[in-house]
Amino acid sequence: MTPEAARAALDRLGAADAEPPDLAEAALLFAAIDAPGADLPPARAHLAALAAAAAELRDIAPGARAGALAALLAGRHGYAGDAETYDDLANANLIRVIERRRGLPVALGILWIHAARAAGWRAWGIDFPAHFLVGIAGEGGAVAVDPFARGHAPSPAELSALIERIAGRTVGLQPGLFRRMRDREVLLRLQNNIKVRRLKAGDLAGALACIEDMLRLVPGASALWHEAGLANRRLGRHRAAIACLERFLALAPGGAAEAEVRAAIAESRARLN
Repeated sequence: MTPEAARAALDRLGAADAEPPDLAEAALLFAAIDAPGADLPPARAHLAALAAAAAELRDIAPGARAGALAALLAGRHGYAGDAETYDDLANANLIRVIERRRGLPVALGILWIHAARAAGWRAWGIDFPAHFLVGIAGEGGAVAVDPFARGHAPSPAELSALIERIAGRTVGLQPGLFRRMRDREVLLRLQNNIKVRRLKAGDLAGALACIEDMLRLVPGASALWHEAGLANRRLGRHRAAIACLERFLALAPGGAAEAEVRAAIAESRARLN
């Protein structure tokens, strides 16, 4: 699949204004854009094989579901987090993750969700701060697992320690820390990893391209239009900046940033004269 075809498919998903019918397939579209030389058919074949193997787990007792998925993904296929080269962009590209069997928590989590749903179980992303987790429905509730740690189910003490490392202080575990994510949010979190790493590397144009592709999936995301407008201004693309910032104002009128954005639009218009 060419990047152009992948972008067209994302445009169709965005126009549908609904959850992607297949989370992993949507992640492959982003992967095909970000790594145009990657081999897509083997990745799709692997996802199909994972789904077929997971379907055989359908009748496993609810309490044993997480362990069965860990045996399939981490045990049989060797999936684990890449702690050695964590910031490698390949860790956020699902095709490369499938090839390497290594990735970031959210990329690995997409594979866990894919397998769990193929088994007929409810599964979702958990928007835990700075470390994506996967929720798997089980008997009497759900279990949160860490795909980066081969499916380990972290204890409350381990989760508190993780937040403490991020926040630099002791923070209690609140229900909001375990918010269930929509599939579109999972995909945006995946791509945000690429955007952030490109920005850290000084690749503003690459970060902007990532934002533009995210907007294909969620064309109503006002915050992304704001980011795109500011990035275009920094790159001297003032006509594009004006269009993005005006779109932001149309989607989020009367917000706290309105005066600042209108001033930026006026400045960009002046630079066109």
